[in-house]
Amino acid sequence: MGDDRLEVLRKMLKRRPEDARLRFGLAVELLKEERLEEGVQELRAYLDAADDEGNAWGRLGEALRALGREEEAREAYRTGVEAARRHGHPTMAEEFEEILSSWG
Repeated sequence: MGDDRLEVLRKMLKRRPEDARLRFGLAVELLKEERLEEGVQELRAYLDAADDEGNAWGRLGEALRALGREEEAREAYRTGVEAARRHGHPTMAEEFEEILSSWG
């Protein structure tokens, strides 16, 4: 089932490559399927195209951490804190700060 959704999203994105929401949707589906490397690539492409409010930065941090790329993950969470605060999401910013502080 996941592969079908991925294929649909890829086709839609091919028709509308400028639609950042489709890219984010594809990234989320890839992460659900535990295709972390591909998900990271799509999240980075989304983040290059959109002013994310923090959610995608958190997902990127989580995926990078799962891949063992801790410094990149920390940077994603730090950027997520900034984005969340800039867009008025203090709870999200606090969540990311807690994750960062749990690293020690």
